[in-house]
Amino acid sequence: MIPPAFVEELLARVDIVEIVGRQVQLRKAGANHMGLCPFHAEKGPSFSVSAAKQFYHCFGCGAHGNAIGFLMEQGGLGFIEAVKELAGTVGMNVPQEDEDPESRNRAQQARARQASLGEVLEHAAGFYREQLKTGNAAVAYLKRRGLSGEVTRQFGIGYAPDSWRPLATTFARYDDPLLVESGLVILSGDVGDEQKRYDRFRGRIMFPIRSVKGEVIGFGGRVLDQGEPKYLNSPETPLFVKGRELYGLFEARQGLRARGHALVVEGYMDVVALAQLGISNAVATLGTACTAEHIQKLLRFTDSIVFSFDGDAAGRRAAARALEAALPHASDTRQFRFLFLPPEHDPDSFVREHGAPAFELQIKQALALSRQLTNVAGEGCDMATPEGRARLLANARPLWQALPDAGVLKRQVLAELASLGQMDVADLAEAWGVGQRTTAPRGRVPPQRTAVPATKLRSRPAGPAEHALCLLLQHNEWWDRLSPQDHDLLHRLPSNDGELCAWLERQLHEHGPQPWGTLEAALHGHALQAAAQRVMGRMAAQDEGAFEDLRSVVNLLWREQLVARSHELAAQAGSDPAARAEYSAVLARLNALKTAAS
Repeated sequence: MIPPAFVEELLARVDIVEIVGRQVQLRKAGANHMGLCPFHAEKGPSFSVSAAKQFYHCFGCGAHGNAIGFLMEQGGLGFIEAVKELAGTVGMNVPQEDEDPESRNRAQQARARQASLGEVLEHAAGFYREQLKTGNAAVAYLKRRGLSGEVTRQFGIGYAPDSWRPLATTFARYDDPLLVESGLVILSGDVGDEQKRYDRFRGRIMFPIRSVKGEVIGFGGRVLDQGEPKYLNSPETPLFVKGRELYGLFEARQGLRARGHALVVEGYMDVVALAQLGISNAVATLGTACTAEHIQKLLRFTDSIVFSFDGDAAGRRAAARALEAALPHASDTRQFRFLFLPPEHDPDSFVREHGAPAFELQIKQALALSRQLTNVAGEGCDMATPEGRARLLANARPLWQALPDAGVLKRQVLAELASLGQMDVADLAEAWGVGQRTTAPRGRVPPQRTAVPATKLRSRPAGPAEHALCLLLQHNEWWDRLSPQDHDLLHRLPSNDGELCAWLERQLHEHGPQPWGTLEAALHGHALQAAAQRVMGRMAAQDEGAFEDLRSVVNLLWREQLVARSHELAAQAGSDPAARAEYSAVLARLNALKTAAS
């Protein structure tokens, strides 16, 4: 946790004009500096930077903030990452509160290890670039694919010679353990026997995978001929986790904002070929399905994402997984679309054969998320029969439930599904339990009991969900003391509450426990900022209670859910043995919670 006093001192010492000026061409205009806004496309400068106030503001799109906020928005960094990067520019060491010496030592060792891995990977990237200059077969391949020297340099593309140990010619110690840990060298043979070392990447075009800050964290290699595997990625390391990283994101940052959307494709060559033709907003997953973390990372830069897939069966399966990852983030102000190319094409081959304008037309005609949802749910369903329509609705229900409750999109999709199922919207809502009571009848469940004195609240939270969020935002170290089942319950809270819990869990995973002041800064400009501030506005600044208070509120949420489920099961228990067994289990759990509350 970074002390707030350090953040204040850091902002007082940095020059925001210098920080912004590294990314934006600024000119003096009276007391301020002006330039073209990096957050949206514009022809006339409306982006103002004040040296006196240490603040930036765009009169066109409304973007504003301090130097930390600029690094977070421009570089896609988290709050702690931005503070550390900014501190490095003025030679300040970032302190950490509430860390014992052993923890600080472990953290320092981990940072040193990551820095060493980064240096090894950067050195290897430079070696591969040099090898491309003399790799005639590799150069010929890139030219056949239509790549210019400029784009090749932009993406840092290189070549790994087709021999067993080319890296031995550039690293002083080929037996350095960092070469194995970074994934560059493979070690074979049992410990104690004579072990063999050889390069992982041989005879391949090398694509460096960069973090959003431009640091090399891994590689992807493509064969020149028809060998297998066609693409080979670095293994996961302390620097590189496939499910979190996107190829080309560092290079696409400006293109994402200028073009207004992100284009997610499946291969390195797709990204590079599209950039060659001026489509500079493409990124690629790294041999994995698109994940929620990929989407969260892209939403730092844009509110519109287009997924591009091959039109074959594998592409449609990948699109279904991308849909599942996107649904929880599909608010009224965000747009997700799905582009399916003809089965014989990927984006690279389509653009080379038909040109960029034809591909742009395909993007404009991409399916909306709601249409993709109904297509996935309706696959294999005979819509001419009641059975087929019922099956579609059964398939659609978990997808629809994943949509955020806030806003009107969820209601719009419900109406669309009702129409497809030839049902009245009210009938479908009733069948799916939409809008039913989730609390027990009076006297069935004991009222909430909590140890939080009323004098310590500005106003009583609107309900147990909001109360739980109040406590977790102030004491987020308590999250790990809850069970995985509790986590799942909190993630499924309606409206923005569930999203806020998911955001908080990601913060804990990436940065550890943080005080509310740090979380508030990290939420600046985020879609959940207003929801979090509303929740925290109900709590006093002094002590808000102990973990037992959180446990009590979470138990109340469980009781509400279990009572609602018991009502659903009661009508089925007489004729359905499975429902009867579940009903008994639900009642037993309720009794246990009642006993705990008393």
